[in-house]
Amino acid sequence: DFADRWNPILDVFDQVSVRYALEVHPSEIAYDFWTTQRTLEAVNRRPAFGINFDPSHLYWQMVDPVAFVYEFADRIYHMHVKESVHVLNGRNGILSSHLPFGDHRRGWDFVSPGRGGVPFEKIFRALNRVGYEGPLSVEWEDNNMNRDQGAPEALQMVRRLDLTPSNVAFDAAFASKD
Repeated sequence: DFADRWNPILDVFDQVSVRYALEVHPSEIAYDFWTTQRTLEAVNRRPAFGINFDPSHLYWQMVDPVAFVYEFADRIYHMHVKESVHVLNGRNGILSSHLPFGDHRRGWDFVSPGRGGVPFEKIFRALNRVGYEGPLSVEWEDNNMNRDQGAPEALQMVRRLDLTPSNVAFDAAFASKD
């Protein structure tokens, strides 16, 4: 059913050189490692269909976002720099009991980038290793912080961690030429 609906759309995208990036998100058909794999396979890994990589959603589900980058490197067309934090204390569950964001009884929540548990430096280094050159966009959500403080702080973090990859290996002088 998914492929039947999407393949005609992807045919048009192919004709006009458009690539679509589905956000891997719990309300989508692809929300974790295995569902992303199945979704891509359903459309035969067509180049027009890729991923909007948002590590916050993987992190709160306890899926390793760095491993996700390596597995789906060729499919990451866009990245949301968005942060989440676990607040598991024996009473709060990962499904968060349908409580509103910002409620202290949730098992996880969104926080300003750099203030949670998402390993952004490892993610940015992994993206460099796989040759990602696509856009990064800050998706800022934090119900317990003023956005006038948090958004500029998030931008500072991105600028600090968006490392330019090296064009030389530190040990290249020892490489054998024969």
